[in-house]
Amino acid sequence: MKRKLDWKEKFSIFAYASLVLSLIFLTTRWYFSPSTASSDLIEVRTKSDYVLMISQCLLGIIAMRLPEIFERRWHLDFPSTMIFLYVLFLYCAIYLGEVRSFYYIVPNWDTILHTFSGGMIAVIGFSVISLLNNSDKIPINLSPIFVAVFAFCFALTMGVIWEIYEFAFDGFLGLNMQKFRLEDGVELVGRTALMDTMKDLIVDAIGAFITSSVGYFSLKYDKDWLDKMFIKSTKKKKEVDL
Repeated sequence: MKRKLDWKEKFSIFAYASLVLSLIFLTTRWYFSPSTASSDLIEVRTKSDYVLMISQCLLGIIAMRLPEIFERRWHLDFPSTMIFLYVLFLYCAIYLGEVRSFYYIVPNWDTILHTFSGGMIAVIGFSVISLLNNSDKIPINLSPIFVAVFAFCFALTMGVIWEIYEFAFDGFLGLNMQKFRLEDGVELVGRTALMDTMKDLIVDAIGAFITSSVGYFSLKYDKDWLDKMFIKSTKKKKEVDL
């Protein structure tokens, strides 16, 4: 008998379908869109606007498949709650943020997402420690403060790499991921142009610090507050013949 899908799996299918359908729609709109904005048609999106949304949808579609690939390739088990939060983040960041323009119409939308992602990546940092030690839990011989600092630095490093990615592709493809231009195409200058990038890094750090702090106290007082979110290895340990 076929297993009945739970609501988390149904949401994942819905989010994935939203990106695929958006990709098809946006590609069609890109083909018929003007190359540059007209002074008479300020509200009309240009080809570069659609290139950004198309590239983000492609990235999202690939990203949603990564856990499944990692599970098969490296024998990992991603908890359903983590998968749900991961898919929810991609849906909010790409479909709602870029396609539906929530970054422009919803105050602090980008700030909320970066804070959330900083916390989630810190959880992955804790998982890395357990995976490297071939254990389902953080080894008790490791200092809680060391593990927490590692998770914090891991999350912040991923945030920096993401900003480098945005900067590079904004330059290569003429995109606006770093939001150095307003929605109407007006370019920001000076400190104002840096605000989006620096704000993202700051809230990444805040989200990572909160999760790392929770992880620290969880380890110090032997709690399991984050254990259910850890990525685990499903590969059986090899028996060593003595």
